[in-house]
Amino acid sequence: MYEWQAGPIEVRTWLELLDRAECDRLLETQHVGRLAIVINGQPLIFPVNYAMLDGAVVFRTARGTKLFGAVGHSVAFEIDGTDPIYHSGWSVLVVGKAEECRPPADALRLQPWSDAPKDHFVRIRPHAVTGRRIPPHTGRNPS
Repeated sequence: MYEWQAGPIEVRTWLELLDRAECDRLLETQHVGRLAIVINGQPLIFPVNYAMLDGAVVFRTARGTKLFGAVGHSVAFEIDGTDPIYHSGWSVLVVGKAEECRPPADALRLQPWSDAPKDHFVRIRPHAVTGRRIPPHTGRNPS
């Protein structure tokens, strides 16, 4: 089990604010996230498997909605974890501009989960990385 030190608590929401180092650590531990793009004014969200490479989120995709909606545009990428028994969880949000990139040297870390060919590599260079965690419940009502 991972032991963590509590960070600052946002009084309005009573959520722990995660620092960049903790956000980066969590991004390294996961393999699936959600890509948020906007197509014709409509927000769309897609699950993608990804890897962190040189501080950027990198995923593979085929020609289509994800590729054309992401490349050259600002996007959001989110990961999270929950524990329904203890009513706890966390989330990390990456916001940045997506760009098509060459296959990285360790592209084997980015094998598609489906049999469909995914010939395009997309990198999200973060402009902002934020995270929050529901702290352990103390049984006290904060209000």
